[in-house]
Amino acid sequence: MIDEAYARAAELIAGADAVLVCAGAGIGVDSGLPDFRGTEGFWRAYPPYQRLGLKFEEIADPVHFVDDPALAWGFYGHRLGLYRATVPHEGFAILRSWGARVFTSNVDGQFQKAGFTGVAEVHGSIHHVQCVEPCTDEIWECSFDVVVDPDSMRAVGELPSCPSCGGLARPNILMFGDWGWIPHRSQAQLDALNEWRRAQRNLVVIEIGAGTAVPTVRRLGSRLALASAANGSLIRINVREPEIRHDRGVSLPVGALEALRTLARRTA
Repeated sequence: MIDEAYARAAELIAGADAVLVCAGAGIGVDSGLPDFRGTEGFWRAYPPYQRLGLKFEEIADPVHFVDDPALAWGFYGHRLGLYRATVPHEGFAILRSWGARVFTSNVDGQFQKAGFTGVAEVHGSIHHVQCVEPCTDEIWECSFDVVVDPDSMRAVGELPSCPSCGGLARPNILMFGDWGWIPHRSQAQLDALNEWRRAQRNLVVIEIGAGTAVPTVRRLGSRLALASAANGSLIRINVREPEIRHDRGVSLPVGALEALRTLARRTA
């Protein structure tokens, strides 16, 4: 059964005019990035938040940048350091060899680190910051380090500031309940992706590690595969939620790196 799925997926990739990768957090697990799936998964990655009783959606909230900046920057500063230190796994290079463009909900910058240029980051990027207020719609690259106490997960010392008003800066990431996010950087990426997509006919969407809890990536991948003007299809790589509810797709219930290595061999 799985062998037939691999054969069909390899056939789709080999015959595609264009490949679009739609990636969720699951693609980074093989690079050693933590799996935040569910509250228990988040607390396994960050035990101090379990002691505080804070869930992911509660710490990933812009309110903390106003009420408790050290707590907010402790979380995002730790993630910034983690993503800077992480080396993208081999699967990223395989996707790049297929000339893929990227749509992702990830904010970690791993695709850019792997050499991709056509990346649309729908939720923003931890490697870019903005004013908390915001006093301006300016977005600038994150050139600083944040020192974090690993026991309390609180930032230590001076926190990043806005160069325009001197107030607190925050990541240019769309958080939960976020009315202050400045979207123009991400919107420009999405506009460029849409322009590219409209020029494609036989589009294959490779969706990787995108779950149903936050279904942004999953929904877009299915919609674009079905909307392709010719024989658009979806290849869904997902260990836990591989099901596809239409007949123009292939399901691979395995991890990202395993699936991509196998597909690379079959398309060589």
